[in-house]
Amino acid sequence: MKHVLLITIKGIFRDRIFQGIICVAALFFLIPNVSSLSMRQGTELSITLSLSLLSFILLLLAVFLGGTTIWKDVERRYTFGVLGLPLSRRSYLLGRFAGNALFLCLTALLLGLLSVVVVKMAMLAYPPFRPVRWDSVLIAIVFDTLKSVLIVAIAFMFSSLSTSFFLPVFGTISMYLVGSATQEVYDYLHSSSESIKGLSPVVVNFANALYYILPNLSAFDYKLHAVYGLDIPFRGLALTFLYFFVYTGIVLTLASFIFGRREMK
Repeated sequence: MKHVLLITIKGIFRDRIFQGIICVAALFFLIPNVSSLSMRQGTELSITLSLSLLSFILLLLAVFLGGTTIWKDVERRYTFGVLGLPLSRRSYLLGRFAGNALFLCLTALLLGLLSVVVVKMAMLAYPPFRPVRWDSVLIAIVFDTLKSVLIVAIAFMFSSLSTSFFLPVFGTISMYLVGSATQEVYDYLHSSSESIKGLSPVVVNFANALYYILPNLSAFDYKLHAVYGLDIPFRGLALTFLYFFVYTGIVLTLASFIFGRREMK
């Protein structure tokens, strides 16, 4: 599995994806100029834009790397040569996933450093009214990275189902959109709103079941804590970490099970 991981990393660099990230990352240096439009909250705006851009880049990488890695291997018939070696399908799949996850972590590290530089530049131009909580900024970056790794795992699960390009990519995008709204739907169903009383119990129970099945991606969003310097409860961090490892483990186990029984033509 270690060799598959290294091959995956080399393949990503060979596809010049990293060079593309460097070009997109140049947008970070426009953030101080944009933040200057808000003289009262220049630092807060720079943190918001930096974390949002970082999250968007990680999302694009997670969707397209996770959704196309297995598809490219099957199209190039690379999978057949690798699986002919003394290597199980499970090890191959997990090695590919680990390579993508490691690349995302390296990218997050680079973009996180750029975010710190950008925020520092904004602070020099317009000193903030409240001190920047760098620990909250770091936590926001770390959990955005974990969310992107989870999205890669979901993409690999779809890739294990189909050799088509469309199902892994668009299926992952759909899961991201749905997973970003599950918490809001759950909170609405358990609110005291009068409109809830008109819903059928079957609909409510079905929505509750989906809440526990679908990923809760909003749990990884700590941008507001970073922007406004809010305290982050340790219990919430621990539960989100546990949720990440459990849900990712379940998704990868399911992906390995499906991929191990899939016919290669």
